[in-house]
Amino acid sequence: MDEDDLPRRRGDAAAKLSTESLDSYSQDELDDRICLLEAEIARVKAHRERAAAHRLAADALFKPRS
Repeated sequence: MDEDDLPRRRGDAAAKLSTESLDSYSQDELDDRICLLEAEIARVKAHRERAAAHRLAADALFKPRS
């Protein structure tokens, strides 16, 4: 089986980022990294909000009538 066909391990990228040494980065590179991470956080939060709205809509649709 090809490695691309295997499921990606969740949290793996974040774990790698948190253990990476930042000593070799310049201040500009650190600023760029911060911008990228903040953009990723915003993307994840937006996805979470869409998933929550989808869940509420599904719950409302399938809610048992009293």
